Amino acid sequence: MNSTLITNARIVNEGQIIEGDVLLTGQRIEKIARSISANHAMVIDAGGNLLLPGAIDDQVHFREPGLTHKATIFTEAKAAVAGGVTSFMEMPNTAPPVFTQSLLEDKYQIAARTSLANYSFFMGAGNDNLEEVLKTDIRNVCGLKIFMGSSTGNLLVDSPVVLENLFSKFPSLIATHCEDEATVLKNTANYKAKYGDGMPVRYHPLIRSEEACYKSSSFAIELAKKHGTRLHILHISTAKETHQFDNSIPLEKKKITAEACIHHLWFNDADYDRLGMLIKWNPAIKTKTDQQEIFKAVLDDRIDVIATDHAPHTNEEKSKGYFQAPSGGPLIQHSVVAMLEFYHQKKISIEKIVQKMAHNPAILFQIQERGFIREGYFADLVLVNPAKPWRVSKENILAKCGWSPFEEQTFQSSVTHTWISGHLAYVNGKFDELKQGQRLRFNRE
Repeated sequence: MNSTLITNARIVNEGQIIEGDVLLTGQRIEKIARSISANHAMVIDAGGNLLLPGAIDDQVHFREPGLTHKATIFTEAKAAVAGGVTSFMEMPNTAPPVFTQSLLEDKYQIAARTSLANYSFFMGAGNDNLEEVLKTDIRNVCGLKIFMGSSTGNLLVDSPVVLENLFSKFPSLIATHCEDEATVLKNTANYKAKYGDGMPVRYHPLIRSEEACYKSSSFAIELAKKHGTRLHILHISTAKETHQFDNSIPLEKKKITAEACIHHLWFNDADYDRLGMLIKWNPAIKTKTDQQEIFKAVLDDRIDVIATDHAPHTNEEKSKGYFQAPSGGPLIQHSVVAMLEFYHQKKISIEKIVQKMAHNPAILFQIQERGFIREGYFADLVLVNPAKPWRVSKENILAKCGWSPFEEQTFQSSVTHTWISGHLAYVNGKFDELKQGQRLRFNRE
């Protein structure tokens, strides 16, 4: 088998940083030690840089099938790998929506052919596909996605009867987009009556309001507690919501967990005047107070994981007026370095970043043998130079849509190498696409 010896690394893993070497054999980590000799191995000198477990992004929208003018699994997986994300979980709001097991398997087949990163896909919940939902193999599928508020695609589930059925009968993790539809529609009508089609995007967080988010997420939590459901609430956007989550028990024992996204940590409503539709997301980016409390909840473990909600649209689509421009944007290439920027600002430790972006997604979703730097685990690894600044520009953006809300941002850290199951897929801007990523498997009964 092919072997690689990574030497002189600062290995960030399970709450500590140790200096040492890592030997990869085939797809897996064979040995971790202070010093390793392996005459047969290809040697990569880390030069004292950071060796991290690859990030696992539990919420992305790669747009294939049906919306491939925005993105494809091939293009966005490459952007992920360049950014240090070695595994992703992709959402069902493609065209057609993933409401059947056959459509779900189609996406796995596309990824098997084209994805440089490891992958899993959520089954989609609709108002009338419970029978198909219950056929889901929970050992081979990351979970069930329920849109309890409408967003891109027509996957809204707001019938209390349907929700009761899903929460009571699905035997594994349910991930939710929580915004109360009636509240959003009422706010939309009020603001459209006041401002017309030229409404400024700065009012987006007042339409997709705190009330809408809290009303929906608290309802989801109520359902989960009633039925003992394993619930994971995506992209928390308000301070008020963070206080619903428990940090007094270990993650392995939590039944209700939460995610924060890069854009809710990085931006606040003061940025709308500068960036406009480029930071129009659902749920909306809200106030500085919300931003700060979400960050605090990440640090104190009320919020368990950090992801992106990578959701590209074309420049042309984003250039439309408020009521026509879609919500979402590309983030996956810049998520790891954005979090490392917070480390440079002394707002978070590298160990905590690794916990939230690699360890915790692996624990929370019960992923088999990934998310940690451990002997015997798959070698999903990222080498980061924390002192190699670079500037985001159109020339180095890899998402198919060709833009980023981080354009012109200088990051202090660079991802230099990314291994996917032992395969060195990315080195300093160049890809080796000879091997594809693998389907994630889950330790579930």
